[in-house]
Amino acid sequence: MSHTTLKYWVATLIVGGALSIAQAAEKQEPQIPVCEKKYGTLAVTEPENKWWVGLNLESPEALIKVFVSQSKCFTLVDRGKGLQAAQAERALASSGETRVGSNVGKGQMKAADYVLVPDIVNQNANSGGRKIGGILGGLVPGAAGVLLGGISLKSKTADVVLTLTDVRSTEQISLQQGHSKKTDLGWAGGGAVGFFGGFAAGGASGYANTEIGQVVTLAYLDAYIKLVNDVKQLAPDAKAENVSQSVTMAKPGRMYEKADVKAKVVRDLDPGMTLYPTGEKEGMWWKASDELGNEGWVPSTLFGLAK
Repeated sequence: MSHTTLKYWVATLIVGGALSIAQAAEKQEPQIPVCEKKYGTLAVTEPENKWWVGLNLESPEALIKVFVSQSKCFTLVDRGKGLQAAQAERALASSGETRVGSNVGKGQMKAADYVLVPDIVNQNANSGGRKIGGILGGLVPGAAGVLLGGISLKSKTADVVLTLTDVRSTEQISLQQGHSKKTDLGWAGGGAVGFFGGFAAGGASGYANTEIGQVVTLAYLDAYIKLVNDVKQLAPDAKAENVSQSVTMAKPGRMYEKADVKAKVVRDLDPGMTLYPTGEKEGMWWKASDELGNEGWVPSTLFGLAK
C-alpha cells in the first residue's frame, strides 16, 4: 500500500469515526421536560376512539400520566380508576360504614383546571403502507370499527396529537402534533431499560416492551415537549383568567348602585335569576351583572352558586 493510499484510508477512518460520534450524539436518550413551577391541576382523559386496542397497548392515558408526573408542570387529578375507587370509599362513608372522624365527604375533591387528551392524527388515506385503519377495510378488530391512520405498522411510524383544554372556558390552550419513526430508537441499545422502565411501572408496559409501543411513546413525548414549551411561554392561570362562576338568586332582593342598602336601587331581583359576579367584593356585598347588562351590588346572602 502506497503512502498516499494509507493517508487516504486513515483520513476516511477519522472522518467516518467523527460522523459516527456525531450521529450517536444526535440519538441520545430523550428527556422528559421539567418545569420549575406548576401551572395548575390537570386531568388526563383518553380519546373516544380506542385505537390502542388493535395494537395490544394500554390506554395512552397511563403513558401521558408518566410524562406529567415526571415533568412537574401540573398537579395530576385522577378521573379514571382512581376516581372510581375514591367514589366507592365516599359511598361507604355516606352510608355510615366508615369510622367517625374519617373526614371523607363532599367539597373535598380538587377541581381540574385543564384536561389533556392524547389521540392520534387521523389520516383516512392509506398511502401504500399497512396503516392501522387500512386493515380489514379500515376496521380494527375489537375496536368497534374505529378508523385510524396515525400509526403505520409497516414503516413503524406514529403521528399523534395532544390537546390541552381549559375546563372553565373550554378554550383550547394548546394543540401539538408529535411524530416518531423506528430510526428514532437508534439510541435505545439493550432495550433502553432506563428510559422505558418508568412507563412499565406506570401501567404502560406495552409502550415499554414493544417496538411500535416505543415509537408511539416517542411521538407523544415529541408532542408533550412542544406542549410544555407552549405552556411555559403562555404561562396560563386558569383560576385567575376566567370569570367568576355565575350565581342564582335564592331569595328575592335588590341590586344597588353601591354596597349599601341606602344606595339607589338598580333593579329588583327575583328567585331563580342568574347573576354574573365581577370579582369585586366588599364584605358580604358582591358586584355582579345580570343577563341584560345591568350592574350593581347584591348581598351574597341572597344567592348561591349556579349548578
